[in-house]
Amino acid sequence: MRAKDVEFDVTYINLREKPDWFLRISPHGKVPVLVVEGENLFESNAIAEYLDEVVAPRLHPENPIERARNRAWTDYVPTFAAAISSITYAKTAQAVANAVQAAAIPMKRVEDALSVARLSNDGPYFNGPVISLVDAAYAPFLQRLALVEPHLKTGLLTAYPNLKAWSDLLLADPRVVEALAPEFPAEFRANHKRRETYAWQLMQQSAPL
Repeated sequence: MRAKDVEFDVTYINLREKPDWFLRISPHGKVPVLVVEGENLFESNAIAEYLDEVVAPRLHPENPIERARNRAWTDYVPTFAAAISSITYAKTAQAVANAVQAAAIPMKRVEDALSVARLSNDGPYFNGPVISLVDAAYAPFLQRLALVEPHLKTGLLTAYPNLKAWSDLLLADPRVVEALAPEFPAEFRANHKRRETYAWQLMQQSAPL
């Protein structure tokens, strides 16, 4: 919505204490939910696809084959996100190391996809000079990795230069930065505390809660 300059109101939800009104409009009890003219739309990809169909400019390619490829990479986000989460929420140093090793496959697949994209466009985004739905889909998980990396120091992205450059680009993009609620970093740390992650142990050493 920020990339398309759509006017919207946002209400943040405490997912540990979901209000009844939210559960009535979110069949899966998850965020985000988009309410448009009394209609409730849910699931990130579905919302993004809807917005791309009704609000210019298109963030998916116009070419049907390229658009299908983009959709395939947004469909890969859950696998990529799971790899990130297994690292960020690991409970021991060994578990972090194991998760980093396991993440090599999804990281390499995205790295290769970015390499192919660079052969067909000049970047810096996935499809070229304009941000796309693929960029928007991966950015939140790269943000979460960036929040714990100063503590975990995995060096995960250093082996994947295209992915590292993409992450740096997205995390500096105002549309990505402004998508985070002001309270998010503190809530993120609090979530790690509740889950007793290894990252939280390291956060405690540098800045106790």
